[in-house]
Amino acid sequence: MGGEQRENEAYGKSAKYDPSFRGPIKNRSCTDIICCVLFLLFILGYIAVGLVAWVYGDPRQVLYPRNSTGAYCGVGENKDKPYVFYFNILSCAVSANVISISQNGLQCPTPQVCVSSCPETPWTVPVNQYSETVDKVYKEYKNFCLPGVPPNMTVEDSLKEELCPRFLLPSTPALGRCFPFPNVSLPEYPGINNTSVSDGISGLLDHINARDISVKIFEDFAQSWKWILLALAVALVLSLLFILLLRLVAAPLVLLLIVGVLAVLAYGIYHCWQQYRVLRDNGASISQLGFTTDLSAYQSVQETWLAALIILAVLEGILLLLLIFLRQRIRIACALLKEASRAVGQMVSTMFYPLVTFVLLVICISYWALIALYLATSGQPQYVYRVSDSNASDCQNVPVNKSCDPMASTGNFSSCPGLTCAFQGYSTTGLAQRSLFNLQIYGVLGLFWTVNWVLALGQCVLAGAFASFYWAFHKPKDIPTFPLSSAFIRTLRYHTGSLAFGALILTLVQIARVILEYIDHKLRGSQNPVARCIICCFKCCLWCLEKFIKFLNRNAYIMIAIYGKNFCVSAKNAFKLLMRNVVRVVVLDKVTDLLLFFGKLLVVGGVGVLSFFFFSGRIKGLGKDFENPHLNYYWLPIMTSIMGAYVIASGFFSVFGMCVDTLFLCFLEDLERNDGSQERPYYMPMALMKILGKKNEVPAGGKKRKK
Repeated sequence: MGGEQRENEAYGKSAKYDPSFRGPIKNRSCTDIICCVLFLLFILGYIAVGLVAWVYGDPRQVLYPRNSTGAYCGVGENKDKPYVFYFNILSCAVSANVISISQNGLQCPTPQVCVSSCPETPWTVPVNQYSETVDKVYKEYKNFCLPGVPPNMTVEDSLKEELCPRFLLPSTPALGRCFPFPNVSLPEYPGINNTSVSDGISGLLDHINARDISVKIFEDFAQSWKWILLALAVALVLSLLFILLLRLVAAPLVLLLIVGVLAVLAYGIYHCWQQYRVLRDNGASISQLGFTTDLSAYQSVQETWLAALIILAVLEGILLLLLIFLRQRIRIACALLKEASRAVGQMVSTMFYPLVTFVLLVICISYWALIALYLATSGQPQYVYRVSDSNASDCQNVPVNKSCDPMASTGNFSSCPGLTCAFQGYSTTGLAQRSLFNLQIYGVLGLFWTVNWVLALGQCVLAGAFASFYWAFHKPKDIPTFPLSSAFIRTLRYHTGSLAFGALILTLVQIARVILEYIDHKLRGSQNPVARCIICCFKCCLWCLEKFIKFLNRNAYIMIAIYGKNFCVSAKNAFKLLMRNVVRVVVLDKVTDLLLFFGKLLVVGGVGVLSFFFFSGRIKGLGKDFENPHLNYYWLPIMTSIMGAYVIASGFFSVFGMCVDTLFLCFLEDLERNDGSQERPYYMPMALMKILGKKNEVPAGGKKRKK
């Protein structure tokens, strides 16, 4: 045991005994005040950005379609008219470089009007009724004309001024717009080819109209939502049971998993040997094959299987040697896993803390999404004169594409039939619009910083709760009454600045990675291999740096929760403590990863298999109350159940992982601070003391400490 206690002077001296230390320090002060002030000022600025976006933005342009005057369909005066109807949808289908679905909507060179429903039957204005009045000819189709058309106006005049449609096609609403059926019988129209129009409409529907699929998906969720919730409840119960049962089966389960890995490697060695022997006897050699880009061809040469055999044999040997020389540390890791399961059992409320983190993350992400939406839709509506292609020859003197007032009349240009004042888009001038890019950058920074702060808060709160469990000498009597809520209040009151400091460091690295990914995306078409190689190296370095900072932050938050010191001191102490016990760190980390991976596999796989057999109708005879739902896509609730089970298992196991890490740091501190004497007793469980060959002195006439 002397080797385990030997200090590595390069990483500082062991922690000294403090007679006043009894777990997470209660008398603490605020830490990293400057960073706390900066974070609060940043949040105020983030709120100000949200107010600016709310004042100048108008998300309705994304959520609702518009008519020719820029008025929204489905809101305000058009509340009962949720769909937009295009007078000549054919001009949209055949006009190249005109259709663009963006924040400015679907732009077509034809008048648009808000309607309560799309046309259901084909209809064309009879040629012999051009001299009749609009009120007489259109009758029930009057709602497809622009508002305010005089009822005594002739049909011919209304068609020239494009106040009423020339024809109607049976249509279906898609994204709030009336699109004709692909195979509809089209009317004869000058300059229009039926085949090309039909193909164009089909293309539009292929890209835009997902109504049928959406309805089927909605129906499937309506039929199966109760069973999906039941599957998620099963995932929750399985996750909780797995963690609570680890106190009984941690060591056997770890041993079983290790033996399983050894068995898989052994089978791989056997299989490679069999393949190598067959190919060797047949004389198949790489010298006969030569060099080829067909990688599958290398499966038929003996050297491939020989190389695989050697690699697997080396891995098998390394793993066996590690098991022999690190068996003591594996036992310690198993004991810590059992103690973590015990801690979770004593504080079951900690398992549901991820719900708090989830709610806070939803708030952060939703706030950023709303800001981004409002900023992207900021600006005043702009209107320009437009004229259809068929009337372009009569409108040579009209200021086409010049600004206009949609409320004013176009009578000054009576010689130009079909002239309209159409909505073009939103202005890019103004204070908010000029600063749009900077505001969006501020929003992205706010998203990363707040999300990382929320995650840091969860880690620090859980660490404080689990540390109070470890440093309770007589369990459960000495455990605080409300350890989780106490840790939450303590963290918010004293360590908001420290959490913001750690979150800011991580945020800067993540934003650097995002910028690098953007540069890599722009250079993707570049043929310069040197530039691509440099970018790849930078990406790899930043990825490693992010992983290291996450690891350092996690352990720093544990030390903050225990000792209440600032971020830099806590990170330094945690790093030195871990480096003095680096072998134990690696062993515990890998054993925990293996165990939690098996747990996730068990939970997700179990829920996935049950969902598959139930939703695919392979489970019969469950009774009328448990009848299989009739689904259009039975894989949809299966995938939803699997993804939900993974999220639930990840949430539960993240708490367990935080518990293991916290207890491990407390265990290392316990080893360095105490020696088992009456004045300095160990706080570790009896199982760990037995593995390490340590014990606490019992005072004369005293009672032994319970396990």
